[in-house]
Amino acid sequence: MLDMSDSEMQTAALVAPVTALDFLHDLFLLTGEGPVLTVYSLQPQPKASASLCVLQHYRIHGIRPRHRAPVPDQSYATGSHRNDRHGLNTITEPRFYDLAVFGSKAVRLVRLHVSLQDGSGLHLETLGPLMELKDWVLDACWLSEDKHSILCVAVAHNSALLLDVNTGTVLVQRSCLEGCLLYSALLLVHELWDDAVLVGGTVFNQLVLWKPGGGQEGDSECKAPVERRLLGHSGVIFSISYLQEKGWLASASDDRSVRVWGVGALGGPGGKCGDLNPTCLRVLYGHQARVFSVCLSPGKVFSAGEDGACLVWDWTGGGKVIQTLKGHRAGGVRALAVSKGTGDEERWVATGGADGGVRLWRLKENEERKMEEVGSERLTDLKFPGDSIPKVVCGAEEDGNEGWSQSKFVVCTDQGTVYQYSNGQWEILWQGTPDFQSYCVMETVSIKAKDSAAKFNLCAVGNLSGSIHVFPICHPQSAILLTAGLGKIHSLIWQEGGGGMCLLASGAEGLVYRWCIEIKSNEICSLTFNVNPLPPFLLPPCTKRWLLAAVFLHSRSQEALWVCGDRRGSLLLFQEMGKLVQQKLDGVQVDVGNKNESDGDGRSSIMEERENKEVQTLKLQPLCSLFGVHGKQGVTSVYEHQGLLYSTGRDGCVRIFRVKTTAPEKCENPENSAGKAVENKIQFQLEVLRVQRACKGMEWLERVLILEPEFPEDVSEESENCCNTNQSFRGEVEADNKAREARFVIAGFHAVHFMIWDPVRQERLLAVPCGGGHRSWILWPSDKGVWPGYGALVFIKHRAVLASQPTGGGPGSTGRTGGWGLREGVHGRGIGCVCRLGRIEGSRNGINTIRNKTESERGEMEREGGHWEVVVTGGEDTSLTILALHPDSGNMEVLSVITDHISSVRTVTAVTHPEGEGVNRSQSLNALVVSAGGRAQMQCYRLSIGWDKQRPVPSCQVIQVASHRLDKQWERRRNRHKTVKMDPETRYMSAVVVDERTDRVLLAVGCSDGSVRLFSVSEAKGQIDLLWETFYHQRCVLSVATCNLEDGKGNRYKLLFTAATDGKIAVWDLTDVCSSTDASTPPIPCLNIPAHQSGINSLAVWAEKLVHQEGGCLVTVASGGDDGQLKVSVIKAHFSEDGKTGDSRDFSHICESTISSTMAIQAADQLHLHLHASFHIPGAHAAPLTALKFLTPGLVVSTSSDQRICLWTICSTGISHRKTLCSHVADAAGFAVWEEQMMDRDGRDERGNTGFESKEEIVTWGGKGSQTGLETEGRSTEANGRVYKETADETEGEEPVETASETGDPVYKTSAQKGSEPGNQTEADSKVTGEAGLKEKAGWVLVCGQGFQLVRIRNAEMWRELTGEN
Repeated sequence: MLDMSDSEMQTAALVAPVTALDFLHDLFLLTGEGPVLTVYSLQPQPKASASLCVLQHYRIHGIRPRHRAPVPDQSYATGSHRNDRHGLNTITEPRFYDLAVFGSKAVRLVRLHVSLQDGSGLHLETLGPLMELKDWVLDACWLSEDKHSILCVAVAHNSALLLDVNTGTVLVQRSCLEGCLLYSALLLVHELWDDAVLVGGTVFNQLVLWKPGGGQEGDSECKAPVERRLLGHSGVIFSISYLQEKGWLASASDDRSVRVWGVGALGGPGGKCGDLNPTCLRVLYGHQARVFSVCLSPGKVFSAGEDGACLVWDWTGGGKVIQTLKGHRAGGVRALAVSKGTGDEERWVATGGADGGVRLWRLKENEERKMEEVGSERLTDLKFPGDSIPKVVCGAEEDGNEGWSQSKFVVCTDQGTVYQYSNGQWEILWQGTPDFQSYCVMETVSIKAKDSAAKFNLCAVGNLSGSIHVFPICHPQSAILLTAGLGKIHSLIWQEGGGGMCLLASGAEGLVYRWCIEIKSNEICSLTFNVNPLPPFLLPPCTKRWLLAAVFLHSRSQEALWVCGDRRGSLLLFQEMGKLVQQKLDGVQVDVGNKNESDGDGRSSIMEERENKEVQTLKLQPLCSLFGVHGKQGVTSVYEHQGLLYSTGRDGCVRIFRVKTTAPEKCENPENSAGKAVENKIQFQLEVLRVQRACKGMEWLERVLILEPEFPEDVSEESENCCNTNQSFRGEVEADNKAREARFVIAGFHAVHFMIWDPVRQERLLAVPCGGGHRSWILWPSDKGVWPGYGALVFIKHRAVLASQPTGGGPGSTGRTGGWGLREGVHGRGIGCVCRLGRIEGSRNGINTIRNKTESERGEMEREGGHWEVVVTGGEDTSLTILALHPDSGNMEVLSVITDHISSVRTVTAVTHPEGEGVNRSQSLNALVVSAGGRAQMQCYRLSIGWDKQRPVPSCQVIQVASHRLDKQWERRRNRHKTVKMDPETRYMSAVVVDERTDRVLLAVGCSDGSVRLFSVSEAKGQIDLLWETFYHQRCVLSVATCNLEDGKGNRYKLLFTAATDGKIAVWDLTDVCSSTDASTPPIPCLNIPAHQSGINSLAVWAEKLVHQEGGCLVTVASGGDDGQLKVSVIKAHFSEDGKTGDSRDFSHICESTISSTMAIQAADQLHLHLHASFHIPGAHAAPLTALKFLTPGLVVSTSSDQRICLWTICSTGISHRKTLCSHVADAAGFAVWEEQMMDRDGRDERGNTGFESKEEIVTWGGKGSQTGLETEGRSTEANGRVYKETADETEGEEPVETASETGDPVYKTSAQKGSEPGNQTEADSKVTGEAGLKEKAGWVLVCGQGFQLVRIRNAEMWRELTGEN
């Protein structure tokens, strides 16, 4: 846990923009994120090793290590690591480094201790106090000759000072004669203060150079003159870098340019100021936005900016971009660091993003010269020979680890000739007969010989007459001829099947012919084929009736399945005949090396007769199909990975689906005959989980590529385990449907480019100008389904075979196109809403089985495998992110990223309940999540969160349920010409779950067009329907909230609270709406409360019964708005029993004359509301109050853009301030809060019971602006050694009757419907608490904005005061 405050409020986790980076001897990477300093060990593999909060509430902007002179026996301090595997020589005693950390107006001295031999024992320690200066610190530099801790500091008003970091004393301060404001500064200090030179980037777009130590000693009033002035930029200067070897100075500016200046020698003995007339050597334009950072190295310039790219410029090559390093999500790169490199010219490059991510690249000199975004001048013509026209190109690699120079390709021409390209040479493999001319299809595959370790590449070529020629590439003369009907062969597909390698040929009349092919190698160097024909598939009737993709699956019920995609865009499921799988037909061995046993073309007449007989008698029809799911342009690929299937098409979509099994049906005497579908006791069907779109304009998708792990070391250590796991998953249908989605990239065509697109980071990893689709191509390396981080494209264009240059290196290379993610980013453009789903307890069984881990690593994994909090965040980058937070360690894992929204996500809410039974119930969650935002768009997902089988972190499967947009609904109306079309700029501002049933969920939404809309979400039907809308507010509705009430007779009432920009709160009675089946008429508000002078950004509601008065309760409504005021309104609710309307003051706040006539007509059991009391604190925050929620009945948490988190206690006499914490999250927009009670029991097992006893528990809560009332109080249950509070009524098996918290936390509802006395709850609560021995009670606050911060509130006295416990 990151302790950033006092004992009451502690920061447990923080994700904020990374604003500082620096390397320490190429062995460690130092990062600054908010006030937190983190050290990453780079050897043997990069990983986080230590972190510490050093600047309190200041943000770190710079880290300056103090480089000490090396001692002869301390080879570690010199950074020499070329002769050691881990980059470290033997360390026999502790080492330390002093670091000067600065940011804003603060400076602090930190010491990094290195104690273990492998350098992994790192510890950070603060030395001395936090020094707060009077001006912003822009740069700092150590005095090298001084034995004391003396630091030169450059500040924002063009001044410099000497600072004793041990005492915090300013020794000397000197200002420049030109006292303008600086945006950036660079200090060059040799040994003495008199040698110092300062280069400042002014607000007037200039670079000024002056000597702070040039005046008389002790004369701080004398201002130094400007020695040099550099003009040329048209924007302010954000970063400055100097390369002493070349005498170059580089500057990065707001004008999107990087300028390199020839200034000569700066600093050094005597404080040189360089050339008298410095010149601009180069102006580098390449960024699409502001440039924030620049670094110089010999021959290279590195720059990073707001466009999220780090550009590598080749200085010697004319200032061109030779490599683009990307990996961050939206928001840009805020920090850049480049290591000094080693003897073999290797260097580290690190970038820190606004998304809170840190990425790392390892570049070599030869790799730096390779351009990532390939241009047309980088395409290589492979000089295809002959006069024929190349038509099809396929790969012919036998080993996936071959380099680019050893790669092989096979090309088929329009004359039926097959060529092979190897080692830069072309050779003819096979000359086709005349019937193979003018048209042919070709496909290759690498197959392992039976009873041998040898691998061979087989090539299959089909023609117009149904003939298929199959031959090994290494022995073209060894061939067989297969027949697939008498018509055109539309496509050929090689696919690993249950009995070996299968060849599928799509012929005429929708028949897909199949063969199982094996190959043997004889002692006389001849090859023998074993061909077994299989029953053909019969495709459904349609205009384009041929197959384009297929994958083989094995279900755990021993059923063999095929999932296929056809040219019509449909997905088809076929089932193999069991007898044919278990007992293969007796194949005929054809010794193609001996032509005496076969005819002249290597074709077996016996095999042909057997094949024709099978084709005539058996035709397999699909069990089920998803007709036209990929549009009319066809399915391009189907791929299976760990139990899930991924299909692509020319509709621009990737569909993730699975084969779902249903209960067996009772079948008597099933019969399988020709032309009939195969009957099966177990029913299978295809179920689409979700749809992933590529980037705009990328409609022609070709395939999905699974991302490899970023750290090769992890893969090598656990390769055997992972391979065994994959073997068990590969091609299997998960019986329990618990398969998890993998991270993947999309390969396809975008206009004239072939592109690899990362949908999570929203960036392209590869782009090759090939001319667009409708051409044959292959991607190297040819490992289908995997993207290793590098690749090249070979394609046919204008009768030529062209190849792009490989990007990112090759096998074993560290120059990945996306780099290594030391820390995953979240949202780069701000988080607008957050919703907590709950907590899951991880299983530790898998941790003990992980090999090759030290005891400390296993201990760390065990700690991380315990308790995880799962939240969903929505951001301005139009994405939803599912996160798992580990409060004990502060670690964060991105479980899934959803990018279906077309505009920013403003609100998210969820209905959640745990899965499983008994102990396993706390190890999984199932949530129905609804997100809404700009363009009046709403998305609904089912999230299944469980435990990862390979790593000690949770995993998440996303199932897309439904989507809704107002403009599409308006277009479907019959009389839409009589109505006004909705505003396309309408935004959903806030959403809350009103009612939840088994068949539907009611959702109330506040909209920017002044309306309140009620939606019905049906998961069974997969649709979202608009029930009614009302424009009562006539102004933008910013926040909505609900609460439940219950009278003495057991009647329940549902209240909806809405707040708008006019500062008024409207109260709606939705009791009839929730109980009726037809809710098409909007209700009328029953109370209107003027609360603020301007917009109300957030509402929080809490209800409690009146103990001494029957039939009534108090509802506490807390609100915060743009006026910075915190307002608490107490509403008294009275339940009328005789049908009387009660006092007129009950409705004195209803000001609409149009509804006054309806007030007098009220039925029995009508609910009466009136404002009982109100309190307010003007200026509760120094800026608009953006979010507030109840943590407990008497405790409110609020936040604002003033970066303060405030705790307020509410009582009958008013509001009092309790505590304030400075937040490190800028532009706070929302948060989630929840309460946690923990008890320690002696001798209790760590994996205790979950305490969830009800079979129908439902948890409901909301994100920003969506508060849902808790209906629990009092009961204590155990979970993993801790006790959590629940309802006293639930302890007796009864349903709770009171509303508790509006915190956005879970709402647990039981199925029992028994009444109880409300007065017994407090007594039961105290009794359970006393018996259980409650030791600690805590609350959690997750604040979101430009990043997020998880805060834990711990104060035993405060909890006892609020709850009345002794």
